[in-house]
Amino acid sequence: MELYLEDGKQLSPKSSTLILPALSIGNVGQLAVDLLISSLKAEKVACLDDPNVLPCVGNDAYSPSPLGKLALSLEAYEASSSELTLVQQRSPVVKGMMMAYAKNIANFAAANGKKHIVLLSSLDFGRWRNIDMSSGLQIYYLSSSNLDGTDAECESLGWKKLQDYDPAVRMWKYLDTLAQEVSVPDEDSPFEELGDEDYYPSLPFAALFSCFKAKGLKVTCLFCYCSEGDNIPEAFSMAEAAGKLVGLNDFLGKDNGAGKWITPFSWQSVYGPPADMTMF
Repeated sequence: MELYLEDGKQLSPKSSTLILPALSIGNVGQLAVDLLISSLKAEKVACLDDPNVLPCVGNDAYSPSPLGKLALSLEAYEASSSELTLVQQRSPVVKGMMMAYAKNIANFAAANGKKHIVLLSSLDFGRWRNIDMSSGLQIYYLSSSNLDGTDAECESLGWKKLQDYDPAVRMWKYLDTLAQEVSVPDEDSPFEELGDEDYYPSLPFAALFSCFKAKGLKVTCLFCYCSEGDNIPEAFSMAEAAGKLVGLNDFLGKDNGAGKWITPFSWQSVYGPPADMTMF
């Protein structure tokens, strides 16, 4: 993974927390990171070039009008007020290369002094057990603080540990082994058949969780269950949860006028740009 700094920019040595998405169903993690970047008025400080992430290019997602700034597949932003680094990933990882990417981003985090990694992701609503919507959208978590994935701070915020997480399951053990190894095997999995207990370890967040943990970093994964479609409400809930976890309440909404959140301008055309009326 190569780091290309913006002109006159440097990664702040004071920033010890990194927030990034783990791509999954509904893109909730990416939307939440977009919302945090926009609301914190974070500035782009670098582009990350990783051969395991598919290249993409687009217009700047946060400016009210096209300024000729390009948005690439992997970018780092920093909010000086909150001493926070955010990485936005806009394209998927090459098939079969998730562990290689996870190792590279974990090396990047460790080399740049990150102590706490917050992963934002989503899970398939069809796999949600014990559904209870009486209190609205529920946030689940998984933490490296304890072997069983629990964390006292997350529990105090009213979140529940991810259902079915068991570090003794063979796939979780396999991921931990891979995370410790220097090289990555060519095969996706040594197991011929995968069971229900292997579903969560097969998702992108699991490889990231294992690799960050192998570097000795604290990792907290935040999840919500969703389906494909308009998941902007879930993104607001996820961003709110991330803000609570890392103490952003003093910074969010400070200079944002009436509202706490600033939606990115790219969200105005989330379903594609409006028709060019001049054609009529």
